Amino acid sequence: MSTKASTKRRTAAAVVVALGLVTLSACGSSGSGDKAAGSGTVTLVSHDSFAYSKSVLHAFEQESGYKVRILKDGDAGQAVNKAILTKDNPQGDVFFGVDNTLLSRALDNGLFQPYEPKGSDQIVQRYRVDEDKHRVTPIDSGDICVNYDKAYFSKHRLAPPTSFDDLVKPAYKNLLVTENASTSSPGLGFLLGTAAKYGDAGWQGYWKKLKANGVKVVDGWEQAYNDEFSGSAGGKKAKADRPLVVSYASSPPAEVIYADPKPKTAPTGVAGGTCFRQVEYAGLLSNAKNTKGGKALLDFLISFRFQQDMPLNMFVYPVRETAKVPEVFAKFGPQAEHPETLAPAEIAKNRDQWVKSWTSLVLK
Repeated sequence: MSTKASTKRRTAAAVVVALGLVTLSACGSSGSGDKAAGSGTVTLVSHDSFAYSKSVLHAFEQESGYKVRILKDGDAGQAVNKAILTKDNPQGDVFFGVDNTLLSRALDNGLFQPYEPKGSDQIVQRYRVDEDKHRVTPIDSGDICVNYDKAYFSKHRLAPPTSFDDLVKPAYKNLLVTENASTSSPGLGFLLGTAAKYGDAGWQGYWKKLKANGVKVVDGWEQAYNDEFSGSAGGKKAKADRPLVVSYASSPPAEVIYADPKPKTAPTGVAGGTCFRQVEYAGLLSNAKNTKGGKALLDFLISFRFQQDMPLNMFVYPVRETAKVPEVFAKFGPQAEHPETLAPAEIAKNRDQWVKSWTSLVLK
């Protein structure tokens, strides 16, 4: 988020059905995929928000003997679709960044081959999926939630919302900005959160109320958080006027960590009753040229060293039971106690129709 949460996530991954032209940026070693085949290079394909400490990656390279090449292939939805289209001749060996909102699309299209990484028994049980085939491994989790501008609510002597129900109340009219559910990962996650909360029969009625209450919809997270949200560093500069935004539970610590000077407390808060749990996975690509190196890289992604390093790089929570997060992260960006969740199978069954209905209802 200029606050670097933009590095994060999903900055937010657009969910695209049609794939346009994509420019790849490479980090780590140079060299083509052909050179990587059968050599000491292993290639990780990911979305643009993948981040890491150089020292941690270097330690893996030194210990494993592999040189890691990283291809950042656009936002999450775009990267997944590109990987599916190129699965017969993949750009790399491992793909990281498919989340529970898009997981079924990747699995149904045969994107991954089976592999159970070393240390999988250390992954928190509730995040494990596909345990009979082990085509994907959970790597991180995070919560999509409404964030609020503390200063605005203090100034107006108004209690910030705490739930989905609050957002449709007259007191919060014209205060919320969210992202397009058809083009944005947090936008889709927020839609799925309302579907989980109100059910297939009730979420559309909820959105009718939200629309009547003045919700503003923009294309993506960057615009919503940095241009429209009055509580962010970017929003303050832009003189933004929306004190509520769909973002992440980990956005407040980013506002503290990347502020200069650092405030004693976060300028933003999280409406804990508006959260939807997002989980990201990685897998060994079908037809990967360097399967041995890919397996070693997957082992690394769930290792204690990488999991412990991850929170302040990608502003997500580790899935390894023993990994801890820094105090500032835990203090200002704790995970939601009772997030809304949906099984990947239920998302797969309903996602496209829900997005279609949402588009017709909210954008027209």
